[in-house]
Amino acid sequence: MSLISDFSHTSRSSKRKVPTAAGILRARIAEQGLVHVMAAHSPLSAILVEEAGFDGIWASGFELSALYGLPDVSLVSMTQHLDMVRAMAEQSSLPIVADIDTGFGNAVNVIHAVRQYERAGAAAVVIEDKTFPKVTSLAPEGRQELVRIEEFVGKIRAAIASRRNPDFLVIARTEALIAGSGEPEALMRAAAYEEAGADMILIHSKQDTPDEVESFLNGWSGRAPIVIVPTTYPQMNEQRIRALSKIGMVIYGNHAIRATVTAMKDVFVRVRKDGGIHHVNRDLVSVEEIFRLQRMDRVRDDEKKFLT
Repeated sequence: MSLISDFSHTSRSSKRKVPTAAGILRARIAEQGLVHVMAAHSPLSAILVEEAGFDGIWASGFELSALYGLPDVSLVSMTQHLDMVRAMAEQSSLPIVADIDTGFGNAVNVIHAVRQYERAGAAAVVIEDKTFPKVTSLAPEGRQELVRIEEFVGKIRAAIASRRNPDFLVIARTEALIAGSGEPEALMRAAAYEEAGADMILIHSKQDTPDEVESFLNGWSGRAPIVIVPTTYPQMNEQRIRALSKIGMVIYGNHAIRATVTAMKDVFVRVRKDGGIHHVNRDLVSVEEIFRLQRMDRVRDDEKKFLT
């Protein structure tokens, strides 16, 4: 039995009840073998993720930090991130995978965070094994310090014990490869986190080829499906991922904010260069399209029904 097909056993209880976002996410992983999760940093970007046909939303700490114009070094508070998760859940029906960095502190903080994110509508949380405050993983010469395995195991056990819905996913992210600790350390940590109850293991790498991740996968003998974030090794496409068979989720971790910045920089430069919006205007979505995304048709219907 493959890792992915075996993953379905924990979702059986949810089939007897009204499906939750967490149950839906588990079922998609089991049925499809691989889910595609796109980053978002706002309710509007969450709507666009859903319309594009992705399986889930990555509530990215990196993207939200960038939205605030801040470095991703644990400056955005849990309250700020949680409010955005809640706002995205209100506007999209897709399961949300919440990036909660190191869990906002120790195991006691993790208990509080898991309860709050589950109430806010998230389907999963990803917790990483770096020290608090963290430095974003891909920063050149960034400080990448790992906590003791025993300490992070306590965080995972606390997260598992705190969730109310057994379908709510607790994903343990090891930064051992990011920190330069090597594959044996990454495999040892992943095995310990699975033993502690983690539903999935996220292995992160900043190499510009998939070789490091593929080597880890070849060495992985656990039963927990693997999550990858191929930001720095974009040649890892769906065909290549499926051939490895152990990956249950791929997260496109920062493409929404990068696309946003790319588009805005281009438009702003063109407006200044042209001395107005007369040229660039034809290349932009219409105001009517923004109205559609804002669901103005519902406002008009409600006005007709209820305004007298």
